[in-house]
Amino acid sequence: MTASSVEQLRKDGNELFKCGDYEGALTAYTQALGLGATPQDQAILHRNRAACHLKLEDYDKAETEASKAIEKDGGDVKALYRRSQALEKLGRLDQAVLDLQRCVSLEPKNRVFQEALRNIGGQIQEKVPPLLPKREVTQRGKQPREAQEKLPSESLPARGSLVPAVRYMSSTDAKVEQMFQILLDPQEKGTEKKQKASQNLVVLAREDAGAEKIFRSNGVQLLQRLLDTGETDLMLAALRTLVGICSEHQSRTVATLSVLGTRRVVSILGVENQAVSLAACHLLQVMFDALKEGVKKGFRGKEGAIIVDPSRELKVLISNLLELLTEVGVSGQGRDNALTLLIKMVPRKSFKDPNNSLTLWVIDQGLKKILEVGGSVLEPPGELRVTANSRMSASILLSKLFDDLKCDAERENFHRLCENYIKSWFEDQGMAGKLRAIQTVSCLLQGPCDAGNRALELNGVMESVIALCASEREEEQLVAVEALIHAAGKAKRASFITANGVSLLKDLYKRSEKDSIRIRALVGLCKLGSAGGTDFSMKQFAEGSTLKLAKQCRKWLCNEQIDAGTRRWAVEGLAYLTFDADVKEEFVEDEAALKALFQLSRAEERSVLFAVASALVNCTNSYDYEEPDPKMVELAKYAKQHVPEQHPKDKQSFVRARVKKLLAAGVVSAMTCMVKTESPVLTNSCRELLSRVFLALVEEAEDRGTVVAQGGGKALLPLALEGTDVGQTKAAQALAKLTITSNPEMTFPGERIYEVVRPLVSLLHLNCSGLQNFEALMALTNLAGISERLRQKILKEKAVPMVEGYMFEEHEMIRRAATECMCNLAMSQEVQDLFEAEGNDRLKLLVLYSGEDDELLRRAAAGGLAMLTSMRPSLCSRIPQVTTHWLEILQALLLSPSQELQHRGAVVVLNMVEASREIASTLMESEMLEILSVLAKSKEGPVTTAAAACLGKAVEYGLIKPNQDGE
Repeated sequence: MTASSVEQLRKDGNELFKCGDYEGALTAYTQALGLGATPQDQAILHRNRAACHLKLEDYDKAETEASKAIEKDGGDVKALYRRSQALEKLGRLDQAVLDLQRCVSLEPKNRVFQEALRNIGGQIQEKVPPLLPKREVTQRGKQPREAQEKLPSESLPARGSLVPAVRYMSSTDAKVEQMFQILLDPQEKGTEKKQKASQNLVVLAREDAGAEKIFRSNGVQLLQRLLDTGETDLMLAALRTLVGICSEHQSRTVATLSVLGTRRVVSILGVENQAVSLAACHLLQVMFDALKEGVKKGFRGKEGAIIVDPSRELKVLISNLLELLTEVGVSGQGRDNALTLLIKMVPRKSFKDPNNSLTLWVIDQGLKKILEVGGSVLEPPGELRVTANSRMSASILLSKLFDDLKCDAERENFHRLCENYIKSWFEDQGMAGKLRAIQTVSCLLQGPCDAGNRALELNGVMESVIALCASEREEEQLVAVEALIHAAGKAKRASFITANGVSLLKDLYKRSEKDSIRIRALVGLCKLGSAGGTDFSMKQFAEGSTLKLAKQCRKWLCNEQIDAGTRRWAVEGLAYLTFDADVKEEFVEDEAALKALFQLSRAEERSVLFAVASALVNCTNSYDYEEPDPKMVELAKYAKQHVPEQHPKDKQSFVRARVKKLLAAGVVSAMTCMVKTESPVLTNSCRELLSRVFLALVEEAEDRGTVVAQGGGKALLPLALEGTDVGQTKAAQALAKLTITSNPEMTFPGERIYEVVRPLVSLLHLNCSGLQNFEALMALTNLAGISERLRQKILKEKAVPMVEGYMFEEHEMIRRAATECMCNLAMSQEVQDLFEAEGNDRLKLLVLYSGEDDELLRRAAAGGLAMLTSMRPSLCSRIPQVTTHWLEILQALLLSPSQELQHRGAVVVLNMVEASREIASTLMESEMLEILSVLAKSKEGPVTTAAAACLGKAVEYGLIKPNQDGE
């Protein structure tokens, strides 16, 4: 049997299911499974069988079928949800909640899954047995335990429930108290009962009503006791519960900070346990968002109560984070989390917001503290414990603060503070002070490079860098060489680095016995050697030298005996050397090097991400490149000016071959992991590079299936919604290419498909290229044909006016794509209303396009006419009014050699005949009668059927005699 048979049976089953014939649908799906369906089709069929069993209330079989679907596709969110429904009905709530948690993790924005998870959470809470001895509850507003136990247990009432408030409150109060007593009972340490109590508390806090109950039941004080235990599980439960209490609720946030103390909450960031530190980071982010929203809304909490000015609490919170940066004893991970929070909290989200007072305040109060972290060294450990990512995080924060400044006076103050700090260490602090000053300059060069360049010009700084490169102490050489590397590309006024740096770095590379020094010196050589970029004629080194440097970089990259921090520099070197096409070709052939590169991008050494992305951009040639105008080239040669030359191996055929090798090596999986990184190292510039690479990977239609299979579709969504304008546009174009050539429902399963619409609509703006406009229209056409909900999403994004504009585009392919898109959008009532409204030419345009020479444009326009006249018969009477050529156009459609055009024309004519006797009379008095008579006698098919129906209606009207159609 063919795949089409399986598909047809599945469609038949879907129709039977919609009609309520679940037994019939089950039979159809079972028959399809017996025809040798592909694994993908099998997953869908088992999933559909599960839906039938759910409707038939056979929950055991529903669970079995859903499990079979999940075996075929572990990420099938529909199958997971259906299995959770079956498990819930079977009373296996603990298993059902696991499936729902998986659903929520796959589609975090799906409200159906969120609501189902909350409901099951409520049911689980009801099943917690009364394990504590009865006693009087003395808190205000509560009943004695004996009185509470006489009431029937109630789950959390659904919105609109009629459960009496007293019963609900009493039941929930009892549960909250019971959970806390279990958690605080030292005899329950490590028991399953304690674990379930902590999980229930977190689930309860996720719902606003539950969070309010915990808050009003002295919950914050009790959670403070959990935090004071120092036990990891209890601290995590307390922090996650506090997230629910503070989420989007300003007054509860202020009260929580008042009870716990801002200093106490911030100090949890600095603990050794990474999970606890991250949980505290999440809590502080939620608190900040609640306070920030309060500042915008005029100091009102979610419940509308006027409270104290939250801006004060905001500054206290940020002040404590700044203090944490320089505290001795704080873990390196905690310091990184504090920097991450400051990066997210302080700078303006949009430059349209005129208020940058928070940035100015942080610069005045904490710039020196940020510079202290940036100037700390990892080895040997100094007073401040830092990680391999700390200095990069500090550089990013400094860069964002500097970019947030609005005028020269503010920038001058920033420069002055930086220079004073560097001078304070450089002068009269001995060698240790000089090292810290140079390290701080390196931090600035990686961040706000203008400040770094000015710092380099301070008296004695550059001379010290050059001198320390010759030091016999490894730590001094490391600091100096790194500063020299960063200065080589950034220092505009220190051109002598490029002139004299090569010999110095070559000497270090050849003579040093330390790999850590040699690899950094090599990166410096790579950086200086790539000064010509992709210009083949601008070679900095002798023939073959660049390939030797690249080979050594790959050797170090593959050496797992070297620590990740040092191997990162090998990637930095390759990021520069891969401007050379010969290096690119050797690199993509080296499977071991590619594997090592991808593994390093997944490691904790996150500062390598930008270098990895840069190397991939170079290998795929996804940087911006414009072919020079031949006339301008001739003119430049005549004037004896330098003309850039492209390397022969940078031609399209070589690029395509490199892309295929990268895909085979697993580049998409590696990039997907990079996109998921929550580190501040994943900057907007890094996102743009990844977007460029993704666009290059999906350039060829045959490669798009591989990209989708490795998670590329999911990774592109955040890239298209966040980052630089160029990066978002590149990612959106890659999404468009995937949507055009693959099934969007499979590429973007579940709720994810609705997130694709906004990036695609953004490609319709006039600042995008014609190709981007065309691909966006094609992709939107596919989406608009899937469901009414998707069409509504497209309408909500205000795409219709832009689509209409492109229907007048001179380029025939864009005009055709816009017409096809409008044809699919016309299935929505709102679009039909637009066509039906008085005083517009939308209908006229479709009629005229149905008579154009471009067959594909005619097909799209005629299809739109057929659909509109079927759904809105009132439009039929307006067709003769929009143009005097309407009859000729319809006749030409029916006489077309294309069966598709004939069918569309016949449907339009049939709709017009059925809509009005007057129009039918006009048609029968013309040559249309003869055309219809001929078509009605032709080979049986949809055209013949429509033509015969037209003639039958004319007979019914009395316009022709029954035997007249045989003449």
